[in-house]
Amino acid sequence: MDSTIEHLTDASFAAAVSEGIMVIDFWAGWCGPCRAMAPQFERAALLRPQYRFAKVDVDAEPGLAGRYAIRSIPTVMVLRDGEPIAAQAGLIPAEALVEALDRIAAAGTETAGAREAA
Repeated sequence: MDSTIEHLTDASFAAAVSEGIMVIDFWAGWCGPCRAMAPQFERAALLRPQYRFAKVDVDAEPGLAGRYAIRSIPTVMVLRDGEPIAAQAGLIPAEALVEALDRIAAAGTETAGAREAA
């Protein structure tokens, strides 16, 4: 696993996702599509170092998978300041993932700017 990607556990999750944008790959070692997603996720992390990337092994952390209603894997979920704002199940190419993240970040910036202007 790339050093820019954290491995989250139930104990480390809340602190890790509390601020900013966190992109999480919910996966399992036995899952073929998850293994295919891994290099795409790693590439996205390299392409967008301004975002934080993490993985959650659903077998090792069933409580986290249940808390976020993960029904199929791989599922990529984006959290902003600890709140889920987007999720997509299935294999996602790195380029599509970073484009979506850029749109999410831009929307958050526009919303923050509107709040500050009010």
